[in-house]
Amino acid sequence: MKRKPNILIVMSDQHRYDCTGTSGQYPVQTPNIDRIASEGIWFTNAYTPLPVCGPSRQSFICGRRPESFGAYWNDGIGLPIMSLTERDYSWARDLKAEGYATGYIGKWGGSSTADPTAFGYDHYINADKDYAAFRVAKHPEHSYTNGIFGEPDPVPLEDAQTHWLAGQACEMLEELSRSGGPWHARINFNEPHPPCRPSEPFASLYDPKQVPEWGSFSDTFENKPYIQQQQLLNWGIENYTWDDWAPIVARYYGMISQMDDAVGIIMQTLAQLGEDDNTIVIYTTDHGDMCGGHRMIDKHYILYDDVVKVPLAIRYPGVVAPNQRCDAFVYNALDLPPTLLDLLDMPVPGEFHGRSLRPLLEGRLPEDWRTFAVSTYNGQQFGLFVQRMIRTSTWKFIWNPTDRDELYDMVNDPNELVNRIADPDCQETLSVLRRSLYDELKQSKDGILRGSWLDGQLLEGRKR
Repeated sequence: MKRKPNILIVMSDQHRYDCTGTSGQYPVQTPNIDRIASEGIWFTNAYTPLPVCGPSRQSFICGRRPESFGAYWNDGIGLPIMSLTERDYSWARDLKAEGYATGYIGKWGGSSTADPTAFGYDHYINADKDYAAFRVAKHPEHSYTNGIFGEPDPVPLEDAQTHWLAGQACEMLEELSRSGGPWHARINFNEPHPPCRPSEPFASLYDPKQVPEWGSFSDTFENKPYIQQQQLLNWGIENYTWDDWAPIVARYYGMISQMDDAVGIIMQTLAQLGEDDNTIVIYTTDHGDMCGGHRMIDKHYILYDDVVKVPLAIRYPGVVAPNQRCDAFVYNALDLPPTLLDLLDMPVPGEFHGRSLRPLLEGRLPEDWRTFAVSTYNGQQFGLFVQRMIRTSTWKFIWNPTDRDELYDMVNDPNELVNRIADPDCQETLSVLRRSLYDELKQSKDGILRGSWLDGQLLEGRKR
């Protein structure tokens, strides 16, 4: 009887979909992520349920939308918030009960009260804590001065956090493989979350003069929610030109390529262990990053594709045919849990908010597959601001209960520059999008719907 497959999940932090070689959109070199995609399937319409680290990662642990269990924003910054606890469901715990050896390394964010060992992981390496100790001991003389905008890291590549993490991850894979049975490893990079601090040779890999301007950089915010303009003022970047942004974007590119190099080290170890052909390998991220898109920074108070659209590649030799590109709308955090259990022929909990990608992995598109993605936002950082988004192949509608709504023609305006919410020619389309969004939020028990006048605002758009 063939042993069940291993599961290797590599997850980054704030990696834009369009900043991968396989997306073909911007000149970012990611040969190792591209290889995972080319040897399996690449999803061109993968979305995060919520573009904030903690809620997105918690969704991935339990397979449910963040609002359904109160994870509205990151814990520990500003207003306190609920998060998963050790009493909540975790699919990794199911794997452990099935006999999988499990290990977790890197960024957590899955709970404010418990670490990964409470959610089904036998081994846990707290990379933030351990790397900080390593760094202070080996390079006590180095410090940073440029804040969130980043700067080159003076330490050699092998001592950078990406490659230190890769080394630790390889040791974990070796330990897990010695168990003799199937294993599951979660490897979580902090990169390319700002501040981006690449080491050489990646710090100088991209010339700022050669970095193309984001297609959305010319945004004037005309007819858009005021909070977007306020973000420029909050960060003090309202007068930044592309000449100011280009070096920051070049470092973002460099940080992605450096992380990709570390992914290559992990994949090489997987091959050396002889586990290459019997391992499901997944690469994804929690959400994207503005990094100058729409002249903005970080990820707050917007639901542009810059932050909600994510890279997702799945490689499973013998099951997933190579060189597949899938245009269906999928969620990484919501669809991966049922997918993995389905592939392992394990029971799939009915409370999941996603569905198994197995038919898509096998080259089949079910007739009833979703035709849109829904992402949400609830605020933090500078205050609360509720948003709900529905994105189809041609349109995006964003409901902003306390400000004007947004409607973008994603075919003719893929950079989301022109808000057509009041365009008379779009009202029929808008009505359909409102109803579809309402139905999805109601099905997932989103607390923003209360059977009151606010529901009517969404359905009817009662605003000036």
